[in-house]
Parts: sequence; C-alpha cells; structure tokens
Amino acid sequence: MKYKISKGHKKEIMKRIKEAGDPDNYKVVWKEGVPKTIEKKIIRRGKKAKSSGRNFELKVRRDLEKKGRIVDKWSNNVGMWNKEGDQITKSKDKYLTQKTKKEVPFDKIIFDKIIPAKNKFNPFKKAMMLSSGFPDFISIKHIHDEMYSVIGVEVKINGILSKIEKEKCAWYLRNKIFSQIWIAKAVKKGRKIEIKYDDFLEKYGKKYEK
Repeated sequence: MKYKISKGHKKEIMKRIKEAGDPDNYKVVWKEGVPKTIEKKIIRRGKKAKSSGRNFELKVRRDLEKKGRIVDKWSNNVGMWNKEGDQITKSKDKYLTQKTKKEVPFDKIIFDKIIPAKNKFNPFKKAMMLSSGFPDFISIKHIHDEMYSVIGVEVKINGILSKIEKEKCAWYLRNKIFSQIWIAKAVKKGRKIEIKYDDFLEKYGKKYEK
C-alpha cells in the first residue's frame, strides 16, 4: 500500500533527518512520545537563563533575610476548576481539564483552594524534580505581640506577571493567605544588579481587589 506525503510534511521529515544527523549543533529529545530536534545553542541559552534565574532568586532570599524576615520556599499553588468541578491544568498556551483534556476558556476558569505544587519528571535525569509553588517564597516577620507580617514573594527578573499569575495573586489576597504580595525584579544600576520590590496591588491596580 502506498501512502502519499504532502510537500510540507516531506519537507519537515527531511529537515528532522538532517538535524538528527548533525549532533554537533542539534540534540534529539522526546516530547510526548515524539522525537524532536532542538538546536544546542537554544538549549545552552535556556540553561543560562535558568541559572541566572536561580542566582537571582537566591539573591532575593538573602536580601529578605537581611531585612529581618524569615523566608521559606512556598510549595503550594492555587487550584483551577471549571464550573462542573473538573480540575484544570495549563498545557502550553491552553487550559485543559485533567480527565477529558477538554479546553476551557480563560474567563471561565474558577480559581479556588490551595493545592500542593506538582513535581515534574526530568527525562534526562530520570527522576522527579521538586517543583516550587506560586509565589516563590513565603516571608514572615514579627511585628509585635502576636502580630506578624506574612508576605508572598514572587521572583521575576523582568518584574512582569502573566495573566494567570495575576489571578492567583488576587485570590491569595482576597482570601487573606498573604497580607501583601511582592514582585522582586532585577534593576541594573551601572554594572550592579539591584533588587526592587513592587507591591502587587500598587503595580496592577485595584482591578484585582474584589
């Protein structure tokens, strides 16, 4: 039996074969059971970005501790559901129900309840990697008597939150999980990288204060 292959499909196949035969510049990885080739310079760029992010996160933690705050990784997240009560997960740029993989429009998502952050499987190390929650840190400081300041801190080098992150921050504040949420961003002054903390409500306005 003969199968007809479209020009576009054939071109993609030949491209992958060529890249797979160029181990100096490309690496073959498996994504959802399908082999794909990735440029090694893109992998190096990604590793460098991750390393930079980790270093800045550590810098933020040390800075908060210098301010007299107790800091720990926040290992929770805000759960997402549809109106039928099916939990939703994000897959690339889509929001899908866990069981049926049905796509849910963003404006139909219900943010509710704290859930543990999910660990991720690293196929290269063949091990589960601990996943940090959202936000990155819980930061506590004693004020007086039995009063404490409990602040959530999300580390973002560029200081910008995604649409879904804004909704989660708003949920935390509405439900008084945190008294404030700070966004720690990197600010370059000369050759030095300094930390600036933006208050979530001040940065994004009262739109999320419902």
